[in-house]
Amino acid sequence: MSWKGQPVQGSPVKLDVMVGPRTWARSAELARALERYGLSGMVFTETSQTPWMNIAAAAMAAPGLEFATGISVAFTRSPMVSAAVAWELAENTRGRFRLGLGSQVRAHIERRYGMPYEPAAARMRDYLGAVKACLRAFRGAERLNHQGRFYQLSLLPSAWTPPRHDYEDVRVDIAAVGPIMTRLAGELADGVHVHPLHSAHYLQRRLLPSIATGAAAAGRGVEDVDLIIPVFAVPGDSPEERAPMLARAKAQIAFYGSTRNYAFQFEDLGFDGVSGRLNERLKAGDLAGMAQEITDEMIEHYAVVARWDEMSDALADRYRGTAKRIVLYLAAEGFEEDPKTMGRWGEIARAIRQA
Repeated sequence: MSWKGQPVQGSPVKLDVMVGPRTWARSAELARALERYGLSGMVFTETSQTPWMNIAAAAMAAPGLEFATGISVAFTRSPMVSAAVAWELAENTRGRFRLGLGSQVRAHIERRYGMPYEPAAARMRDYLGAVKACLRAFRGAERLNHQGRFYQLSLLPSAWTPPRHDYEDVRVDIAAVGPIMTRLAGELADGVHVHPLHSAHYLQRRLLPSIATGAAAAGRGVEDVDLIIPVFAVPGDSPEERAPMLARAKAQIAFYGSTRNYAFQFEDLGFDGVSGRLNERLKAGDLAGMAQEITDEMIEHYAVVARWDEMSDALADRYRGTAKRIVLYLAAEGFEEDPKTMGRWGEIARAIRQA
């Protein structure tokens, strides 16, 4: 089914930067530079580090930026903890924080964190409901009484209730790929963290119709759900200039594509068997061979490759009417290798906002 609805209208599209593990000082330094050059925000991952302290450091350094987790791993901590941290960050960033939650994969949850995982979609529904119940209790809208399948929360004495503040409308987003989780996002979440491995075909024919179905079940529209979309954007005025970042994009696409659950991303476009071959090469430790499986034709679908002066148009053309926020997946590495690129991305950010 293809998306038959109207393009999502609203405020100008914002351009953010994906940020991985780093020291607090480096986060603050990057935040100051991004603010100076006119980018909109920072989206912090949770891999080898938790994101909270880096967000605090960046927010204190750059009070004009917006911040999000993309994503915080939900099932590793109590919904109360996630809600309390989000509440605190919302106050101290003056409403410039939104909580992005994700389920992660089963192996990490069970074997790295030692926490229960399945069933992921049902657990995420309950988790999201519990977080929102905590936030409602924090702002005095109702007493805490969440009685779900996996989480039961009913105790919040006044001494343990976070102080009220002026930024209590905390937005809560979830990462979603398949139909069950995307319908859940449409029904209950404020936004969706789209997977970096996506095509325009996926957005229009799978993601948006599924979000619309979930939104309709809750009596709202797809325009009520913000799409936060990480993009493999590869700029450069020559093949030689683009080559290093293009190689990183191919490697990351190959890594994500090796996950069997994402095989449809290739098969929908006629690239049959790619995910299986990537998985086999991953098990064999053949990382170079994985990247070689990603052809130039695939790159046209899963990345945005353009000259510097054409990048803003290329991003706007692909994501106009769809994205609320475009997140540069690879740019932070590029900044460290060539700081001059930050100014060029700032120009692109301004052009996208004006498009």
